[in-house]
Amino acid sequence: MVYNIALSLIGDVNYSAKIDNIYFDFDKSNICADAAKELDKLVDLMKNQYSELVIEIGSHTDFRESERYNEVLSKRRAKSTYKYLVSKGISPERIMAYKGYGETKPAIACDMCTSTEHQLNRRSMFSVVKMN
Repeated sequence: MVYNIALSLIGDVNYSAKIDNIYFDFDKSNICADAAKELDKLVDLMKNQYSELVIEIGSHTDFRESERYNEVLSKRRAKSTYKYLVSKGISPERIMAYKGYGETKPAIACDMCTSTEHQLNRRSMFSVVKMN
């Protein structure tokens, strides 16, 4: 099974799998059904294919609230994502960090965002930190 997580070149080995970002509803940090399905793919990947993979979670918001509010909301999203993975059996040591970036790193920088553009900004992303 091949996933949609961009595992980049680590050392001399190119790992090919891909997990899509997970998305959040406006002003929410709970893991919805679509996000859970994607996170379950990541859990399977980490348990069965890359048992030594260590990741970092980065969560983001759209621009519709204050910067301070969005910073706090993105941290709640990151923690929610982290807690979901741990609840499914991923060791906390395999998640190097979970960070909230608020609105500072948008997927789409826009002044008058459409609802779709806002949705693309409300996400958690996963980065490979290392392979133990």
